[in-house]
Amino acid sequence: MKYGLFLGCNIPAIRPDVERAIRLTMPELGIDLVDLEGSACCPAYGTFPSADEIASLSISAWNLSIAEKEGVDLLVECGSCYSSLRMGRANLMRDEVKTNRVKELLEIAGKKFEGTATPRHMIDVLYNDVGTTRISSAITKSLEGLNVVVQYPCHSLWPSEIVGFDDPGRPHMLGDLVEALGARVQHYSRELQCCGGAGGFVHRDHKGAVEFARRKFDAIKEETNADLIVVSCITCLMHLDKIQED
Repeated sequence: MKYGLFLGCNIPAIRPDVERAIRLTMPELGIDLVDLEGSACCPAYGTFPSADEIASLSISAWNLSIAEKEGVDLLVECGSCYSSLRMGRANLMRDEVKTNRVKELLEIAGKKFEGTATPRHMIDVLYNDVGTTRISSAITKSLEGLNVVVQYPCHSLWPSEIVGFDDPGRPHMLGDLVEALGARVQHYSRELQCCGGAGGFVHRDHKGAVEFARRKFDAIKEETNADLIVVSCITCLMHLDKIQED
């Protein structure tokens, strides 16, 4: 199995430990990682998508074209990157006028978009391509004895017809992957609540964002005895870490 590793911005810039974990573990599970040299921001929803659709689609196409040239699909850990790339590709595939304009712009830079590479989220690849059985057999240090709750990346659930690979109403894949490592997954009432870290919520209403997160943390504390929160999105990881300080 071979995938183009799309790291986005935050992982290499702020959390290189996440990149290191990916690079160390994926080959052990039979996944060859191809570096997508020259890739850019996904682009994040708070940048070009808010102001210039053609520019946004051009950046998405740029990233996709790099994977296409390597003959691989994209492996994405960040939920926001995954959604942005997936939505961008869907828009390009259904709007010929916009796609032709994007192709004209890419041609100037010597790039070519064909639509043959698909963004895949880390959860999707680990669950559907690798499988829990192989993961369980590959571990050297079991998480047995740990109780955990999981944070599903909301950008990997909705809109399900474009980004979905799990049941958006009752997702289970991330939890199943964690249990394959030996931990016990506990459930609670606010399990599907967004972390609140994307979309500018924190910057527009910091007090509201803190209260929003507090409700989630309170539910975890009151309804479980979890030792930790497992995430599969760099935005969720960074936000849930930092917001606790507030």
